[in-house]
Amino acid sequence: MTLPHAQEAAQALVDWFAENGRDYPWRRTTDPWAILVSEIMLQQTTIPTVLGRYEAWLQQFPTPVALAEASEEQALRSWEGLGYYRRVRSLQAAARAIVEQHGGCFPTEEKDIRALPGIGDYTVGAVLSFAYNRPAPLVDANVGRVFARLFNDSTPIDSPAGRKKHWHIAAQMVHPTNPRAYNSALMELGQTLCTSGTPNCLLCPLRTWCQAEHPEKLPVKLPRKEITATEHHDIFLCNGTALLLEKQSDGKRHEGMYRLPRRTAAFCINLPHLADQKYTVTRYKVTRHLYQASSDTPIHAGEEFIPLVQLPHIPMASPDRKLINHFLPSFIRS
Repeated sequence: MTLPHAQEAAQALVDWFAENGRDYPWRRTTDPWAILVSEIMLQQTTIPTVLGRYEAWLQQFPTPVALAEASEEQALRSWEGLGYYRRVRSLQAAARAIVEQHGGCFPTEEKDIRALPGIGDYTVGAVLSFAYNRPAPLVDANVGRVFARLFNDSTPIDSPAGRKKHWHIAAQMVHPTNPRAYNSALMELGQTLCTSGTPNCLLCPLRTWCQAEHPEKLPVKLPRKEITATEHHDIFLCNGTALLLEKQSDGKRHEGMYRLPRRTAAFCINLPHLADQKYTVTRYKVTRHLYQASSDTPIHAGEEFIPLVQLPHIPMASPDRKLINHFLPSFIRS
């Protein structure tokens, strides 16, 4: 797929962005570490959420060395509330590789950046273009939507064929001298004008070149995976100075993080019911039932009483933290 006058279209995007681009802290820097952090944070997390955490997180870990020297528990705790904790594990692995292989200095060559743990095509393109202003392609969901409409393409954007097409287009269209502004503009366009549903085509800087006949029907996506409902039963056991928690074991999604201990429904049937909590994790819709346990409750392997003064410093997922913060004061008073 080719676009006639592709570089004219790219320049139109750059000009539009100069007047309409939004101000984000990661757009005020060319530090490759700060840009890598922003890109990892923005994966599957909304911009407002990242805006509330990005600068404070970088104050805690301003360099790869700072994160490399932190414990995994400190890294996980710093990521609390951002979710998808495998991201901070990958980021820490990348930081340690930068320290071990590059003396703590962020690499400048594409092959070295690509070799870092957890770094894929998109992240490589982001670092090369935003930090080093090199003409590197990148494609995310917003960019895929723009390309699907620009070329009136009904190939599902989340299919292997769709992704291959869009990476080919991105490589063809990237601005040769200002890829930093161009790639920012391309994503901004998908976020603000070429949005899901009915796009604002009248204000679009690419309207001269856009081939979409029915833009509201594009992009096409593969069928969604079904949401699976699941539930579990947890206990709350505080002895006045410590809270019983389980440290999740190797191989679990929240490995190394703490959670409220889990029991069977039969075990909890006669316990006082404290709350029901509902939340969604990827394709799972979770219902958690929380019960007050008694002091003679058997303690399972992997569970331990954590002193209350340590609770703010240990890593746990947001749903656990919310329940603990809500119920703990009443148990301390009693």
